Amino acid sequence: MGDYILYQPLTRTDRVTVFLYRAGIALTGLMLAALAAFGVLSPAVSAGRASLYFDLFLALLYFAAGLNVFFIHLYIGGFKRKLIGLYFIALAALAVIFIKGDGDALSFISGTPPASLLFLPLAGCIGFVAAKEAFCFRLAEGYLLAMAMPLYLVALSTGGLGRAGIESGLMFIAALYVFFTFRKIFMPIHCDIGDKSSYR
Repeated sequence: MGDYILYQPLTRTDRVTVFLYRAGIALTGLMLAALAAFGVLSPAVSAGRASLYFDLFLALLYFAAGLNVFFIHLYIGGFKRKLIGLYFIALAALAVIFIKGDGDALSFISGTPPASLLFLPLAGCIGFVAAKEAFCFRLAEGYLLAMAMPLYLVALSTGGLGRAGIESGLMFIAALYVFFTFRKIFMPIHCDIGDKSSYR
């Protein structure tokens, strides 16, 4: 469990890695909010521009998840190695999306609902971080996020949600993650480091 005790003085590396980790959380929240807004506004945007925006938001979301994965502080190193492995699977799945869509991820995903399942590894990475924070600091919304994201993608893959369901589901996830972000990023820096003598 995490706590608010300062176990040892923080080094410059500690401060930089926590900054990058929390920047990843903040950017994830921003990109989820951008994707939710995009889902609502996309009918008013030309197809070419919509694809460009979607690709940009997607790339930044994966980058943000990478910051979380590589700079998360975990007492058990094995968990982090597995998380990094999952992130590489997520990147491979993203490559499949772009290859199958001939560079147009939006058209491929919207035209092939089961392809939404290719985002499950990414949801696993983001959900792990949220659940870890929920466990350590009692941010209960983190558990909800960890469950809601994969369930949303499974529902999306059936093709039966309809436009309203797609938009409302993404808006719910984005709003919950933004709430989670504001609860997390203003914690004292040392909370993310914990007791370094316990790392293994």
